[in-house]
Amino acid sequence: MSKIKTRPFDMAQHLQGEQEMAEYLRQVLHDGDPIELAAALGDIARARGMTQLARDTGLSRESLYKSLSGERAPSSDTLLKVIRALGFNLTIEPVEQPQ
Repeated sequence: MSKIKTRPFDMAQHLQGEQEMAEYLRQVLHDGDPIELAAALGDIARARGMTQLARDTGLSRESLYKSLSGERAPSSDTLLKVIRALGFNLTIEPVEQPQ
């Protein structure tokens, strides 16, 4: 019996276009976990190209990989730079309260 070789799932390989990326971020933001947000931004950055993101943010590629690894929550400054450089805006709206 031969062994089946598998690869770990990489979301970056499955993000196809702006709308899909935006929806992915909406879902992650809805969950409210900053580490998960960092990982999702890392997925999008890898899908688009980390080198260009480094240029656009003024941060090193190594710093971006570390900050967006999902192992820790990056600073709000880094998150905002990355979100803007990726071409996204954050929108704030009130949470609907149950009646």
